[in-house]
Amino acid sequence: MAGSELRLSFVCAVLLCAAVVQTKPTLRKERVHHEPELSRQAHEDNKSFQYDHEAFLGKEEAKTFDQLTPEESKDRLGKIVDRIDSDADGYITTAELKAWIKRVQKRYVYENVAKVWTDYDLNKDNKISWDEYKQATYGYYLGTDATDQFSFKKMLPRDERRFKSADLNGDLAADREEFTAFLHPEEFEHMKDIVVLETLEDIDKNGDGHVDEDEYIADMFAHEDGGPEPDWVKTEREQFSDFRDLNKDGKMDQDEIRHWIMPQDYDHAQAEARHLVYESDQDKDQMLTKEEILENWNMFVGSQATNYGEDLTRNHDEL
Repeated sequence: MAGSELRLSFVCAVLLCAAVVQTKPTLRKERVHHEPELSRQAHEDNKSFQYDHEAFLGKEEAKTFDQLTPEESKDRLGKIVDRIDSDADGYITTAELKAWIKRVQKRYVYENVAKVWTDYDLNKDNKISWDEYKQATYGYYLGTDATDQFSFKKMLPRDERRFKSADLNGDLAADREEFTAFLHPEEFEHMKDIVVLETLEDIDKNGDGHVDEDEYIADMFAHEDGGPEPDWVKTEREQFSDFRDLNKDGKMDQDEIRHWIMPQDYDHAQAEARHLVYESDQDKDQMLTKEEILENWNMFVGSQATNYGEDLTRNHDEL
């Protein structure tokens, strides 16, 4: 199996533990971020709508939809359509449908935030201030000498910088969307510069503002025994030369790092949204009404359509 796929190095990002708040605030995760797949099913337009169901509803929810009658499915689909129509103008645009599909596929992100929210919203005002987060995460270590082990003195200003980037209105208090951007910056366009900068800071050991080949390799392979490099490391060196160092100056700058960790993948959500609009747009105005969607309900949800009843009972903020 290709080493480049199995041995991709990690982004040092602040993530929170739902069970223990006062804990080591940094974990490592994969550096290269790809959009999640919409479905494992083949997209066979004339044979099955299973791909569309999983893209529109989510994989897990789509498994349980066989229990509903067509009438129940249509009723619940109508309620979903109301949520998709973000500007409440009675029309579902491709952009609104794309946003919904992306949100469905990233529901785990919002569920993670929901799990830890009460641990950080100490005054229960439905916001998490920077002071609340700092106290909950670093409070035990502030004022002690035990900061070297996990580099808390370094991480505190880094967290503050990220928090302020996520805090779009600048009030130093994050609502759920802002706190989600703080915890999962790779999922938000306006946070991607921070992800790139943090990746650079993690790997750039000589502090020159670039990542050279040796730093790139050292991030994923510790050459401890002094023996020859494994074949996969040699392959990664070739990857650096051929595909990472785009301007061939022997190092990666921030633009090249962005290209590496945030490849411009095919936009599956956009393609699926366009497909659903095209197949259901009876009057060809490139928008969908609720009636048009319900007329083609089996493409969106099928007779399996809405165990989405479970989601319909959730707080809208959790979706």
